[in-house]
Amino acid sequence: MKSKLRILISEEKEEFCSGKPGITERYGIEAKFCPKDGAIVMEEINSFCPDVVLMDMFMSSIDAIGVMRRVKALRRTGTPVFVLVSGYDSPVLEKEALSAGAAYFVIKPYQPEDLIERISDLMTCCSAAEGNDLHQGEIINLDKDLEITVTDILHQIGVPAHIKGYHYLRDSIMMCIRRPETINAVTKELYPSVAEKYDTTPSRVERAIRHAIEVAWDRGDVDILNSYFGYTIHNSRGKPTNSEFIAMISDRLRLRAA
Repeated sequence: MKSKLRILISEEKEEFCSGKPGITERYGIEAKFCPKDGAIVMEEINSFCPDVVLMDMFMSSIDAIGVMRRVKALRRTGTPVFVLVSGYDSPVLEKEALSAGAAYFVIKPYQPEDLIERISDLMTCCSAAEGNDLHQGEIINLDKDLEITVTDILHQIGVPAHIKGYHYLRDSIMMCIRRPETINAVTKELYPSVAEKYDTTPSRVERAIRHAIEVAWDRGDVDILNSYFGYTIHNSRGKPTNSEFIAMISDRLRLRAA
């Protein structure tokens, strides 16, 4: 069993760390950096056997989608989790990447430490699920299914995965699905709970969620937004408030599961 999580990163180490050496080490990660060249990435996947591959969407020799398709064609055991990075904010490109097998699609610029933290949390959850007994595993899988569903909806709406508000929104929605009464105590209960998990303040959680909703309104698909928030788009009030956004998504998913 590997003692460290292995991540292959198609980036220059100095550029990725952005003057903050030791980012990966702080999270117990063994990182290997390589050029933005799909052929070299393929070689490193075969030799380094990473758990996660963080690579640019567009690379020399083979692009990221080509790399994922070739790895899939090899039918190898222990296929890595793919996280794709792009300088283009395109819903079409994001959909293509996720359909090809990417777990996340990240828009530049991003904070490397935030991304590494999210990847570390994700892989820790996966490892914990593998190590528990059947009953605990079933509970984790149910939570994972819910997380995947909420994630898909946020992607559809247009909330980018690399901003903090994305993670705060997802946790808030999941909390309100499990405990519907929480939506009536957004300031007193919801924001503080999320803030405690991420070691931040309730006011920062509130601002980050508001920013995430604003970004979605600027970049999102109008038809999809209309399907979720029709009445808020077509009146003078514009985008929904934080609590309206969270309530609409959580109510829809709870009713779907009923």
